[in-house]
Amino acid sequence: MTGTGARERTVDRNSLFAPPRIIAEAADSGGAIVLRSAEPLGEHPVSVVHSVREWARLSSDHPLIAERAGDDWRTVTYGAAVAAADAVGQALLDRGLGPGRPLLILSGNSVDHLLMTLGAMTAGIPVAPVSVAYSLQSRDHARIRAIADLIRPGAVFADDADRFGAVLDAIGHVPAVTRLADLTATRPAVAVEQAFGAITGDTVAKILFTSGSTGTPKGVLNTHRMLAANQQMIRQAWPFLAAERPVIVDWLPWSHTFGGNHNVNMMLTAGGTLYVDAGRPAPGMFAQTVANLTDVPPTIYFNVPAGYAQLVPVLEADPEFARRFFSRLRLMFNAGAALPAALRDRLAKLAVRTAGHEIPVTGSWGATETAPAVTSAHFAFTDARCIGVPLPGTEVKLVPAEDAYEIRVKGPNVTPGYFARPDLTAAAFDSAGFYQTGDAVEFADPADPADPDAGLVFRGRIAEDFKLETGTFVRVGALRAALLSAIPVLSDAVLAGENRDFVCALAWLNAAEARQLVGAEPAPDGDLIVDQDLHDLLARALAEHNDGAGSSARIERLLLMAHPASLDGGEITDKGYVNQRKVLARRAALVELLYADPPPAGVIVAERAA
Repeated sequence: MTGTGARERTVDRNSLFAPPRIIAEAADSGGAIVLRSAEPLGEHPVSVVHSVREWARLSSDHPLIAERAGDDWRTVTYGAAVAAADAVGQALLDRGLGPGRPLLILSGNSVDHLLMTLGAMTAGIPVAPVSVAYSLQSRDHARIRAIADLIRPGAVFADDADRFGAVLDAIGHVPAVTRLADLTATRPAVAVEQAFGAITGDTVAKILFTSGSTGTPKGVLNTHRMLAANQQMIRQAWPFLAAERPVIVDWLPWSHTFGGNHNVNMMLTAGGTLYVDAGRPAPGMFAQTVANLTDVPPTIYFNVPAGYAQLVPVLEADPEFARRFFSRLRLMFNAGAALPAALRDRLAKLAVRTAGHEIPVTGSWGATETAPAVTSAHFAFTDARCIGVPLPGTEVKLVPAEDAYEIRVKGPNVTPGYFARPDLTAAAFDSAGFYQTGDAVEFADPADPADPDAGLVFRGRIAEDFKLETGTFVRVGALRAALLSAIPVLSDAVLAGENRDFVCALAWLNAAEARQLVGAEPAPDGDLIVDQDLHDLLARALAEHNDGAGSSARIERLLLMAHPASLDGGEITDKGYVNQRKVLARRAALVELLYADPPPAGVIVAERAA
């Protein structure tokens, strides 16, 4: 069956979105359903590097990337980037790197990082960018040592020998490069030209390590076909990318697929300009993001829920900043986790109030293993959890799981497997060749699933869900999003309740919202934040959230944690995604406080109706 698929194929390149045309078919007798776009995947280059070279031919002086250099920006054009990539590629080949000897990159997002990446990919050398947090925030460097032992890189790049000195010492057996100029001085020769000509869709472009949100990080093979095909899929859903060259200001780490594949590759293929944002939604760093967005208003804005939670209060409090931010914005995009409905609504109202017209707040869904986009909400929708419909070229299989579906994926954007782990590769795919994501979805309109054009909504990660002692099933992702939407003074939360009588939450405070709400950021008291006025407010808010809800949607008690999630402990990624089960395991004593009878001081209990 099809959705409203009779809509014509012709798409206005100046419009934001192409209309969805989705086909749904029964996959087997067990109730599984396969969704795919009626639009075939269009032709695309062999690699995103080919796109960069074509843009350099067409407009050599157009800026590709810029980063802060004092009060100004250091900018590199498309032509300069290609010249640097050829030199870097030749230099890496001269040092013995190749398809079997990848380049390990420790540095954060920067001009030099991108030029090193383009150089390696031009020469057919896989790049393995590793979270800078593992280098600078970690104390034991265990993850980087394990990664280096696994992939055996031919060299490691770090753009600051002093800053990265400790981790370079930890992997001292790997030759280090700390100055890009040492490579760009190399004269390109026939070797790099031949290596570039030998690149095929099956050539490995990147090895990306998963965040470990549901297990130990794994090295995901990203081929050139995956990256190039995925960008073509996005261009077909967002036709305006073919008519305007985008400008983004972006902090999302390139060691993750959202920032490093989705956003960077979009600029490379659409001829856009990426301004590196050295800020991030973290204490003491978000002011830099505001300064950068004021200086360079984006045409597309990408972020995760934690970033929007920081941005919205600033936009509301500073109309001049809001006018600058919205001045040429075409759309806002969220991924990484479900955006709380209240945040989405506030963003939409801000846009209308400031710009005088609606600016879509849209989203997508995917994984490191899918390069990353699988679905896109390229249409108007009201449910903030909507992840849209399958992009052209992908097949999505929905397999019944409790009261929802597990979403599985097949297509040219799907990984061939994990580096040196055939066991993990075999376990990741079902018998029909679909990648098993472990994420749960449902139809946007369960009452009318016959229209697949309405899209899917995200229900969370199946591994995080649990049952109460009564047997009631709790969808953690959906309940967490509802809690954060109902109580925006919370920046994030994890839910407890497996084999218990009721659901409770461990939560962190959103400092920006707290300052607006109670006039100051409450001070910590040991492991907790204890402030009576704030506690009274949260008790009332919990009661309002619970009003009329069943046991699977109620949160009876809450603790405000004073200490942030630990990177070394695996509680959080540098992108801001919190590992639910790791937090509960490492903070088991706080969980026991939540379920103590009677609840001790510091535990916030939902007010009961009179």
